[in-house]
Amino acid sequence: MTLLRILALGTAIAVAGCSGTANRGVESVHQPVVTRAAYAFDVAAGPGGLAPGERARLAGWLETMRLRYGDEIGIDGAADDAGVAADVAAEAARVGLLLADAVPPTPGAIAPGTIRVVVSRMTASVPGCPDTSRTYQPNFDAHTSSDFGCAINSNLAAMVARPGDLVLGQSAPGTTDTMVNSKAVGALRRAVPTGNGGQVTNSVGSAGNSGGSGGSSN
Repeated sequence: MTLLRILALGTAIAVAGCSGTANRGVESVHQPVVTRAAYAFDVAAGPGGLAPGERARLAGWLETMRLRYGDEIGIDGAADDAGVAADVAAEAARVGLLLADAVPPTPGAIAPGTIRVVVSRMTASVPGCPDTSRTYQPNFDAHTSSDFGCAINSNLAAMVARPGDLVLGQSAPGTTDTMVNSKAVGALRRAVPTGNGGQVTNSVGSAGNSGGSGGSSN
């Protein structure tokens, strides 16, 4: 009976040691995952563009979407209509976006006489983090922590401006945009030196004033 208890205890310890996330290498198993969501908005089309009042509806919808860098907007159903494309492009420009060449598929058929404006948004996250499944477990194989990589990869997923770049990367442009390259240099040149009216100067002035006041009171 004692032998059976010892065997059962040994099995329980072995099973407990194998539970949790196993990081068997120096590359974390917790990697950013990029997901795409498509939002559709149907508007009526007119003879030379959007129907009266539809452009205002589209502008209101785009405003509620809180579009940001990395989002894409496109047309499904009447991309070859120059008038409709111009109206949608004008509203997209108001929020700082250009029309995409293609849009992801959306459920539901497009009614005759309408066009579908599709906003595509990508988000990046690291599922399963934080992971404390092996924090207090025996580590007989010298694995890295179960939470290894969660911090840096979660920060990367949160900081990247365009989540799609984590999947497709960013190709080098054929030309160099000098305006982009000089932004950091221009910001540095326009910055006011910290010693010009900064905390050091103020602190010295206040100390001198307080000393002078003390002398006059005596």
